[in-house]
Amino acid sequence: MPLLENETVVTIPSIKEKKKVKEKIVMVTAYDYPSAKIADEAGVDIILVGDSLGMAVQGNEDTLSVSLDEIIYHTKIVSRGVKRAIVVSDMPFLSYHISLSESIKNCGRCIKEGKAKAVKIEGAQKRCDLIKTLVENDIPVMGHLGLTPQSIYKFGGYKVQGKDEIGREKLIDDALQLQDAGVFSIVLECIPLEVAKEITDKVSVPTIGIGAGPFCDGQVLVFHDLLGISEKPYPKFVKAYKNLREEIFDGISMFAKEVRDGTFPSDGNSYHYSKKKAKRK
Repeated sequence: MPLLENETVVTIPSIKEKKKVKEKIVMVTAYDYPSAKIADEAGVDIILVGDSLGMAVQGNEDTLSVSLDEIIYHTKIVSRGVKRAIVVSDMPFLSYHISLSESIKNCGRCIKEGKAKAVKIEGAQKRCDLIKTLVENDIPVMGHLGLTPQSIYKFGGYKVQGKDEIGREKLIDDALQLQDAGVFSIVLECIPLEVAKEITDKVSVPTIGIGAGPFCDGQVLVFHDLLGISEKPYPKFVKAYKNLREEIFDGISMFAKEVRDGTFPSDGNSYHYSKKKAKRK
């Protein structure tokens, strides 16, 4: 679908501007062409190709097994479906933890091969030098603080972060470090809403929350979660706006029933042989 007259392509500067004018940012995590196309046409600002594909699509227990090549592949097919939103590649585990040169090369592959407009990197402090270098080399970076899924073994599971004073101070300090390193936005995942508000008020770049309350500059949910495709139970921060899992189940069940009882395909779903001879040229 072509862009409408009043639609404009979302850019990194326009995302930053949304914070200044207090316009909320909408981000959806998607992994394939049809999902991305629907999300883009629905008007989301950012489409994240998340390493959560390891869980949402591949059926794994965590995100750690997702490879760089898989992220690039999914970014490439997502990018084909997007005309206006920014596509961001989520850098997977161990793709940016190695040498600086190798990390830059890996991030660059997501831009060159995947056609992403930016990359997302978890953590602060140890990542700030890399982020500065990426930004200096024209690769926009989205930060990610709080519950960073690639660190679940260090955290001891999927746990809310920043619940005490030490954790709160660290999150605020990390957010300021990411801002100074040059990120264009920061995802805040599973942190108390009061801490998320404090961070949002202190930093000059937009914050995008997931399980971080209503005071962030934007919100993100996974495509499969917000449409009710994923299996329940959902995390507390998820709101399913549809129940497509049930509808899909019903549709496939009806198809199976009609195949077995012979009502599909009907005459209307079939082609007929014609005895009419084709005209010779």
